[in-house]
Amino acid sequence: MDDNITKQDLDTLIEFLQGLPRLTQSANVAAFEEEWSRWVGVKHSVFVNSGASANLATITALKHLYGDGEVIVPSLTWVSDISSVLWNNLTPVFVDINPRNLCMDEDQILDRITDRTRAVFMTYVQGFNGLSDRLLDGLAARNIPLIEDVCESHGATFMGRRLGSFGLASNFSFYFAHHMSTVEGGMICTDDEDMFNAVRMLRSHGMVREAPSAAVRKRYEEENPDLSPDFIFAFPAFNIRSTEINAVLGRSQLKRLDANNAVRTRNFRLFLERLDPAKYRTEFDLEGSCNYAFNVVFRKPDTEFRARFEAALHAAGVEFRRGSAGGGNQLRQHYLKGIVPQDAWKDFPEVEHIHHFGYYIGNYPMLEEARVVELCDILNSIE
Repeated sequence: MDDNITKQDLDTLIEFLQGLPRLTQSANVAAFEEEWSRWVGVKHSVFVNSGASANLATITALKHLYGDGEVIVPSLTWVSDISSVLWNNLTPVFVDINPRNLCMDEDQILDRITDRTRAVFMTYVQGFNGLSDRLLDGLAARNIPLIEDVCESHGATFMGRRLGSFGLASNFSFYFAHHMSTVEGGMICTDDEDMFNAVRMLRSHGMVREAPSAAVRKRYEEENPDLSPDFIFAFPAFNIRSTEINAVLGRSQLKRLDANNAVRTRNFRLFLERLDPAKYRTEFDLEGSCNYAFNVVFRKPDTEFRARFEAALHAAGVEFRRGSAGGGNQLRQHYLKGIVPQDAWKDFPEVEHIHHFGYYIGNYPMLEEARVVELCDILNSIE
């Protein structure tokens, strides 16, 4: 990936800093939250210091609002999705992936819902949509909240609506390699007033004065008459606020996000058109997708071809990641040892293929079409 913080962004930041402004969370954070809410199509957004913090605050709020139980989670995702469940003493229930979109298999999601299920935590892997009417209707019929991890999928859609506007809450990341960047940063989005109040308090030490609702603040004040209203801590929380500097960068980046995403979509479709379908999977479901990476998945499991593939990319100076998002099958990861059965990964054949024979390569707005063609020529030449 090229670093997508541009000179235009830096000039905007320099102009802001020359005014000797307040740098802690203030007016630009609030403005960024409002602008992001309009862009996603939600009522509320809460800016935090990373996508991982967005995961943590959202699942912590879920725990406080819905209680103990299980969360259905993906086997292909970033570690913070699963760790946020574990930190809250909730039980992760894993499902395999749909190979057409790398997201959670909806049949397995619906099959694994029980009376202990508190939410489904859907990761939209690298820009693919993982929703369907059948899934949304099934969750609604069972009254199961959907939590959306949109950290890799800014701008992807389902039925004309942006992902991140369907669930009880959604999380975005503004890490430097994603669709847009605040260097480090994340956002929590929701239409639910209880979730909004909870994550606002959780963002800043659990302080009640951070709750937007006057009724919520009054309730805590009346329950705690011996405490100063300015220092009532509702939850044993954390400090995951971001800064005005990050918000200024986010507001600058958001102005060109749609145009950048159009370039990424053009590049990704060109990539799949030029890629050899005899060697690599090309039959991804592109409806609503907005991919920040080129997905390279071997047609067949072949460790010898894998060795030649990696050697060829190293020789050509092409950076890549094996295992796709988050290092492949999460059930193989060290942090889950002793939490899931030792050989649990064997029950997830689709993500196992990605773990060993799936890759991604950066797809960024400055990438020219000629270089996409060159990349495909390199990949197709490997025997």
